[in-house]
Amino acid sequence: MLSSSTKGTLYGLVAIILWSTVVGLIRNISEYFGAVGGAALIYTTGTLFLILTLGWPKLSSFPKRYLFWGGLLFVTYEICLALSLGLASNRTQAIELGMINYLWPSFTLALAVILNKQRFSILLIVGLLCSFSGLIWVMSGDSPLTIESLWNNVSSNPLSYFLAFTGAILWAFYSNVTRLISEGHNGIVPFLLLTALAIWGQYLFAEPVEWVINIKSISLLLMAGIAVGLANAAWTLGMIRGNVTLLATLSYFTPVISTAFSSLLLSTALSFSFWQGVMMVTGGSLICWLAIRNKKNKRVKVVKID
Repeated sequence: MLSSSTKGTLYGLVAIILWSTVVGLIRNISEYFGAVGGAALIYTTGTLFLILTLGWPKLSSFPKRYLFWGGLLFVTYEICLALSLGLASNRTQAIELGMINYLWPSFTLALAVILNKQRFSILLIVGLLCSFSGLIWVMSGDSPLTIESLWNNVSSNPLSYFLAFTGAILWAFYSNVTRLISEGHNGIVPFLLLTALAIWGQYLFAEPVEWVINIKSISLLLMAGIAVGLANAAWTLGMIRGNVTLLATLSYFTPVISTAFSSLLLSTALSFSFWQGVMMVTGGSLICWLAIRNKKNKRVKVVKID
């Protein structure tokens, strides 16, 4: 029999794997149902799945500021992520935009230091620079790394790049702010529902796109909806019951796992330079984590000495 802690850790591992499939699945769905319609269908499916498995929470017991700020940040982030991938010019660009989204671990740790009123360490700055350098390396593709090549890449689809970068910042705020004001409550079910409703509202004013409905598109839609819903639910259980340190460390390898899954799901071969950039983003996140960890260890030592 597995212990409660082991089960919690396994839930967290499942969440990491599921999250790693989201970029490829969202892009696939957008090709069948359009960027906005596909996103609306994914979050509707995810919401229904969570309601059936977790039920509807008693919102009256939730802190009102958590429902407002947590909901606002979560919904805005999910819309930015889904639309940035759906509006990508091609599959390779969608994977590239997914990498921009994975700047959130570094942003989350940097913001945590600010909220905790700690000094920026040299190691944290090195980690942030490493992540940004990796992103620039990814965006340069196989072309020579110049300001002109980067500008041409971004200017080819500025809205998608803006949404992806904004999403990374929003998730960093969501991760930090909700942890401080949630008081242990989990609003994932109503937040997913609000996301679905917000995107359906946008769909009403979007340019109509003909849906391609067949066995493959429906199967991918179910997979994407369940992946989005189950990943969030499993991660919450992992954080509550599992080995948080282990899961936090493994989560920083999500860019590598996600890129591998996206390449398979989208049948897209990636260059060696792209993988170099992915490893730099991942390495930057780990360096940021080490910077925070070292600070915490030093603070604990001081307390013990006193």
